[in-house]
Amino acid sequence: MGDVLIVMLPALILTAVLWAVVTALKPRNHGISEAERYQQELALKSQAHYVAQVRAAEASRARIEATTRPSQNSQQQAQQADHARSALLGRDGSGHQDGLSAIGHLNPQLLLQLQSLAHDGHKTKAVRLLRQSTSSDLKTAKNYVDRL
Repeated sequence: MGDVLIVMLPALILTAVLWAVVTALKPRNHGISEAERYQQELALKSQAHYVAQVRAAEASRARIEATTRPSQNSQQQAQQADHARSALLGRDGSGHQDGLSAIGHLNPQLLLQLQSLAHDGHKTKAVRLLRQSTSSDLKTAKNYVDRL
């Protein structure tokens, strides 16, 4: 039994020393403390929040620019519509256009008033109001009110 102790005791001590050395030299948590890990998480969250804010700001700027600066296509369409109106005015010497295009774009309040009069059955009042506000002829005003 004494021989077993002489062989086993140094083997146990050597195993304990090797385990202590490996444990001491092994990096803990990849070398990052809890505070550093928390700071990195905060930095990532802050960066993601900043990116989201930048995207939202760019989207709102694009919406504002889209409403304040019409695209080239819509500008060209507006120019073509102006040319068409001027061509119609040029054909008709009196300065009035024929058909429903003589009325053009109406004030939204006037349009709502005309619609309510037409739906309530007061089409003659609606025609009279439309003729007074747009100085269009009777036939054009009547056709417009009938289409409401």
